[in-house]
Amino acid sequence: MAGRLPRELADDVVGSVLDCFSFQETDKAWHGGCLALAELGRRGLLLPSRLSEVVTVILKALTYDEKRGACSVGANVRDAACYVCWAFARAYEPQELTPFVTAISSALVIAAVFDRNVNCRRAASAAFQENVGRQGTFPHGIDILTTADYFAVGNISNCFLIISVFIAGFQEYTKPMIDHLVSMKINHWDGAIRELSAKALHNLTPQVPEYIAMHVFPALLLMTQSPDLHTRHGAILACAEVTYALYKLATQSNRLVTDYLDEKAVQSLKQIHQQLCDRHLYRGLGGELMRQAVCILIEKLSLSRMPFKGDATVEGWQWLINDTLRSLHLVSSHSRQQIKEVAVSALTALCSEYYVKEPGEAGSSIAKELIPQYLAELQSPEEMARCGFSSALGALPGFLLRGHLQQVLSGLRRVTCISPNDVSFAEARRDGLKAISRICQTVGVNTRGPPDEVICKENISEVYAALLGCMSDYTTDSRGDVGAWVREAAMTSLMDLMLLLARTEPVLIEAHICERVMCCVAQQASEKIDRFRAHAARVFLTLLHFDSPPIPHVPHRQELESLFPRSDVATVNWNAPSQAFPLITQLLGLPTYRYHVLLGLAVSVGGLTESTVRHSTQSLFEYMKGIQKDAQVLQSFSETLLKVFEDNLLNDRVSVSLLKMLDQLLANGCFDIFTAEENHPFCVKLLTLCKEEIKKSKDIQKLRSSIAVLCGMVQFNGDVRKKILLQLFLLLGHPFPVIRKSTASQVYEMVLTYSDLVDAEVLDEVMSVLSDTAWDAELPVVREQRNRLCDLLGVPRPQLVPKPIPGS
Repeated sequence: MAGRLPRELADDVVGSVLDCFSFQETDKAWHGGCLALAELGRRGLLLPSRLSEVVTVILKALTYDEKRGACSVGANVRDAACYVCWAFARAYEPQELTPFVTAISSALVIAAVFDRNVNCRRAASAAFQENVGRQGTFPHGIDILTTADYFAVGNISNCFLIISVFIAGFQEYTKPMIDHLVSMKINHWDGAIRELSAKALHNLTPQVPEYIAMHVFPALLLMTQSPDLHTRHGAILACAEVTYALYKLATQSNRLVTDYLDEKAVQSLKQIHQQLCDRHLYRGLGGELMRQAVCILIEKLSLSRMPFKGDATVEGWQWLINDTLRSLHLVSSHSRQQIKEVAVSALTALCSEYYVKEPGEAGSSIAKELIPQYLAELQSPEEMARCGFSSALGALPGFLLRGHLQQVLSGLRRVTCISPNDVSFAEARRDGLKAISRICQTVGVNTRGPPDEVICKENISEVYAALLGCMSDYTTDSRGDVGAWVREAAMTSLMDLMLLLARTEPVLIEAHICERVMCCVAQQASEKIDRFRAHAARVFLTLLHFDSPPIPHVPHRQELESLFPRSDVATVNWNAPSQAFPLITQLLGLPTYRYHVLLGLAVSVGGLTESTVRHSTQSLFEYMKGIQKDAQVLQSFSETLLKVFEDNLLNDRVSVSLLKMLDQLLANGCFDIFTAEENHPFCVKLLTLCKEEIKKSKDIQKLRSSIAVLCGMVQFNGDVRKKILLQLFLLLGHPFPVIRKSTASQVYEMVLTYSDLVDAEVLDEVMSVLSDTAWDAELPVVREQRNRLCDLLGVPRPQLVPKPIPGS
């Protein structure tokens, strides 16, 4: 339409479009207005005389972000504004845009690097590229384009922390980028953007330290008192990061951080915590953000060696850290882990800087009270408090732990033990293990050292006991196998401890301990959860292949190195059952590892996940096929299998899966070599264990699995066969109809499979009774038919045991 109108009237159209850009209008008007300006510009209908007005509007549109509830609108407006800049590059001669180059180039760079929305960053990058190509007047255009291209701006962390530093190296963009972060991003509604902005300011500080210290820092300090939660949070994070950046710059020239910050700034930093405390801003919904931000501030100011030693401020900081760790259970679950980590990091930095005793100093009273106070908190009825204070004890510097090491290790060991009141406290046990491991790294190892100061011969057994004890934590609750977190932490801690001992005091790695560690890890590497199986495999191979110096007393080291050569295992994806199980099952050939690997495989083969079951079963059968002709190895394997069953009787986690595995092994003829011998000990012992396992059981899954195993055992010869049939007939008279029906169905299949089981003359009658009887009918009717089967097969009828009369 504008193209058909006279020049003056067309210009009126442009004026009307520009009226859309008012902050009384919604984002829809801004979006439509930008698209209209772009199309007018592309067609040459936007006169150069209007450019100053249009550019002013477009610069506002490039940072348009209106908060609505918990999020914001404006990404569509910013994207359309980038389109306008792209269109202008094609529509105008370079000399017409020259007065606006600095403003447009800075705005596009800022949008390409600091916009929250990936589409907007990519649109800004494309618009910048178009301007560089067609206008040729954008400063350092080619250099910026090669770094901030379409793909590079896809990752927001990369944009904020790496690309921004490169672009800020060009002085035309440095201050606009810093000013944008302070004015628009430090107070952004998205917490991730505020955190990235603070880190970006840290990275940009070395470019213009004086500008940051003199202009930016005072503005940030004022913002820390803002009534707006987001502004306050971002400003405190930014103050922390900028202070630390200035400290690092100062140390490079042997100066103090106070050379950059004046006394007023130092005092303002010192007062942040107290002002928030006085205004009760650590409470309520915003309290989580404030605690997190101030803990980061404490950490960075401590690392910056601010001159607060002996000041009451440090006591206030210590109170905040303790209170945060104590009240973690009140924090929302998605923020809990992060707040715990920042509080623990703050504690480490605070202790290392302000509690170190100088020669002749008495030392801080807070430091002396710290360990007894934290040890008392380990017995808290709140799991999260135990997590927090366990992590805190693990993070303490060595000088505070010396003289208290035995107390601390005993306290943490109590946290890692399961008691009836805290069975579900898996996260506390996990953090306790991590703390023990970290303390070992902190205090170091010395065989003959004092047990209250270092890890030595006297206290290493306590550490081993805590770590190895947690390898058998299979706690489950509504969240699933929460014990897996504990086992993962135990494996990592054992690996770190073994590597530390191998490097420093290998004499403390005894043969029986090393064997137990390797066997426990091998068991985890053959279990059913992909992620934990992969972690166990990595730990196992790290311990096996560590060579500076090698871990002593690794059982079957030579065979293991031939089974798991370094060059091959590096390419194995241990998360994939198809790649992991064929390798892990090879350990069954090594007697030391057989029991533990078989225990792990039982859970995998009898599991529920289709891929895990399939590949673990295939790998087990491949191994069994290889030992069929070696009666001695097969005998040893069967004894180990029975030992696993015996040790885990009535432990449903293992026994139900083990019954499923036994069913598979019997059905696939893995023990055919034993069937020739009458009353083979394997069958006799297995029958005894099965009877014990299902005695008085009401677990349908377990009973069904045991029926399948009993039907498979019928292939064995001798008197034991009659005993097996008796057990099956007992199950035909089970109180549960579903078990009676399942037994009848499987016995029918068994009779068809093993033709020598029933005499030919009674076969038809047996099959008829099994198939025609309504096994879910009343028990007296069912038992009559069951007894008929007993007579046909020559098995003694089961006798009802009379119930004792009460009081007799």
